[in-house]
Amino acid sequence: EVANPLEEKLQQQPEETEVDTPEEQSHDQLQLSSGCVEVEAVQYDWEADAKQFFLARKEFERGNFLKGCKWSPDGSCLLTCSNDNCLRLFNLPHHFYSFPFQQTELTEMSAVLRMKEAEPIYDYCWYPAMHSSYPDTCCLVSSAKDQPIHMFDAFTGAIRGSYCSFNHLDEVASAYSLAFTPDGSQLYCGFSQLIRVFDVSGHGRVAEQRPTVTHHGGISGIISSIGFNPTQAGVYAVGSYNKSVALYSSDGSIVCVLQGQCGGVTHMLFSPDGNRLYTGGRKDSEILCWDLREPGRVLFKAVREVETNQRIYFDLDRSGRYLVSGHHSGQVTIWDTENTRPCSDSPDNIAQCVKEFPAHTDTVNGVSFHPFLPLLATTCGQRHFLFDSSNDSLDDSDLSTSEENSVALWSLS
Repeated sequence: EVANPLEEKLQQQPEETEVDTPEEQSHDQLQLSSGCVEVEAVQYDWEADAKQFFLARKEFERGNFLKGCKWSPDGSCLLTCSNDNCLRLFNLPHHFYSFPFQQTELTEMSAVLRMKEAEPIYDYCWYPAMHSSYPDTCCLVSSAKDQPIHMFDAFTGAIRGSYCSFNHLDEVASAYSLAFTPDGSQLYCGFSQLIRVFDVSGHGRVAEQRPTVTHHGGISGIISSIGFNPTQAGVYAVGSYNKSVALYSSDGSIVCVLQGQCGGVTHMLFSPDGNRLYTGGRKDSEILCWDLREPGRVLFKAVREVETNQRIYFDLDRSGRYLVSGHHSGQVTIWDTENTRPCSDSPDNIAQCVKEFPAHTDTVNGVSFHPFLPLLATTCGQRHFLFDSSNDSLDDSDLSTSEENSVALWSLS
């Protein structure tokens, strides 16, 4: 059994370490009260170099590339997905429970928990109310090819329950995208031209079905991404591989359709105030920021380098001001969404970069801001091929030297 990550790390702090009272703590220090984490702001230092403190590479052999990472809502652990059909959990190193960070040497991380699926994993997400002080909330869901949706226990790795979907031939249908409602009571699952809504408290095959295309309009294709507006109850966005995004109300009726992405939509995020929606696509170099107060209007775009069909995640910090994404080249760029400038060859504005640094030697496909510390997690890797498959003399040394499969933690303070 895996110990509570938050309690374990707090217990590892030296006894002589002095902890300030909440009145003495600054904005960027960790505050623990009444069993929950409270912070006023995350302070970043964009002038300082990004420092890499922790790296996980031994977990991922050649060919086992990463498919993104997501911090838990309470910030106590990091969830990763990789090509070996495995979800791994990494505890937040105890060095980061005091500020400023004291770590000076690069240290190898090891997963404390592994959750294996039988087939390639399509999507995964945390339960939104997850907090390691409350074991019942410590769970996550994942969807894999030709498999039911599984809910895993984040302490033991055991399957708590399954949510099954079947097609017209009574075969198991795979969900391509997953999202909990903000209160965690329902799980929305994306299929081809269909959303299925499961009650989290129940299991089995009972689900509400919501077609994404009706006589009132909508979007077709595989539903690749789902997101909920944090301020407008019941309003959610749906992205499709047909390059479209649609907004729906709580009853499943269409609100509007947004078109403008050059590639199939792979990831979406609402801003914390609910007024903006960020979308990105595969083989599409633009992250578009949509103004939901004027549906159809693009406020600005952030330009990145995306040359593959894989999902390249992006993320917003808790304030919604800073946007981060990786690049095909291994770079990581952070933009200030409140600082834009006109583009010379486009009517759209361009977000200004506040920081860019080389994070990896391979494609950075996953980025995740820590919810209350100035930390950034990154993952990298992609599928590499030997072009001359008929040449039996090729060995591992012939593979590109840029191949890297790893997880890294960076300090941004």
